Amino acid sequence: MTNKLETCPDEPALDRLSELACEVLDATKARGASQAEVNLNEDRGLSVVARLGEVETIEYTRDRGLSVTVYFGGRTASASTGDLDAASIAATLDQACAIARHTEEDPCAGLADAARMATRFPDLDLWHPQALDADAAIERALVCEAAGRERDARISNSEGASVAYGEGMSVYANSHGFIGHGRGTSFSLSLSLIAGEGEAMQRDGWYDVHCHGGSLQSPEALGRIAAERAVARLAPRPAPTGRFPVLFVAEVARSLIGALLSAVSGGALYRRASFLLDHLGKPVLPAGIDLIEYPHRLRGHRSAAFDADGVGTVGSALVRDGVLQRYLLGSYSARKLGMETTGNAGGVHNLDITTGRDDFAALVRGMGRGLVVTELMGQGVNPITGDYSRGAAGFWVENGEIAYPVDEATIAGNLKDMLLSIEAVGSDVDLRSHIRTGSILVGQMTVAGGE
Repeated sequence: MTNKLETCPDEPALDRLSELACEVLDATKARGASQAEVNLNEDRGLSVVARLGEVETIEYTRDRGLSVTVYFGGRTASASTGDLDAASIAATLDQACAIARHTEEDPCAGLADAARMATRFPDLDLWHPQALDADAAIERALVCEAAGRERDARISNSEGASVAYGEGMSVYANSHGFIGHGRGTSFSLSLSLIAGEGEAMQRDGWYDVHCHGGSLQSPEALGRIAAERAVARLAPRPAPTGRFPVLFVAEVARSLIGALLSAVSGGALYRRASFLLDHLGKPVLPAGIDLIEYPHRLRGHRSAAFDADGVGTVGSALVRDGVLQRYLLGSYSARKLGMETTGNAGGVHNLDITTGRDDFAALVRGMGRGLVVTELMGQGVNPITGDYSRGAAGFWVENGEIAYPVDEATIAGNLKDMLLSIEAVGSDVDLRSHIRTGSILVGQMTVAGGE
């Protein structure tokens, strides 16, 4: 039996969503709204999970939705629905308009300036639909899990291999007359394995994600990596306690960059809830390090021609030679701060950090004695003060070599100091995220272990 997810029609569906968006905007005007904006989306997907050589779940998804924001001068409200029939949409619009009339005036509310609407819509190569059938997905999941379980006799259990495919399209439109389309596909493969027995068991895994199915890592290769990572964590020992260099592997290091992005985002700044208040034009990273945004990168994880306000996106430096060049602002946060939008309503797009020549092995050799962090636990980050304290697991390094695995350690510092004390960024860039960074070596942090 073959179960296939047929590919979603593209241009006709986008045209239909665009027509509906225009009808909704006309309806808001008829209800007296001075401005309005609407988002429409249609998504389809298939996911399969296989565990211990058997199919555990097969799930087809199909979603669609509408969200609308109306403005009556400075009064605003939003409402949404997953039902796109005429009666449901009308009820949603009535609800939004009724709420807006009872909200307080906000002089910063309203659409972004009409002159800032996107006018260029390059093909970002994000749309690669295919009729992925369940049988093929099951086969990939089984092959991946088998490759992992057979890699090492110490692999004792599996939390499952997952194969997922999704495709979606969306339309954003507003009463400036702007209509913007977006569409994309997503393919992912992941595996989590357990090594050891009883209280000595350790878990780890690996994953890959891409907008083009042919660019994914092979299931055999991914399975082997997941197994090697799980086995490497067996027989952990406590880390020493003291001040040591800490090396964040690439997939964990991007959380440090994410903390910086949150701190320079408009919402945190106008609420004065950021450890980087008033840092425009000041160092936030060591000299020589840049953070560059590339919103139009082909096949980028967060490529877009326009932001959530319809404002055209432009590539530029966020940090140049360690110095903060701008904030991340949408139209609302920009007005609150008395500034101009940077085209970042909804967040940053694709961001690259300057990397060095040293790969991961060279960074380990150079750190001498310290902790390699491969996993972070807990939420011990204060966004206002930058105080940082999180559980960590990874490997202890002695004499420039990995000596043994570590779990249940705690690392602590202050994010402002940590970012400024970055000593190196590795060449081992993780391409599976919109934040592209290699491993990051922080010069000194407090490590609390059991010794």
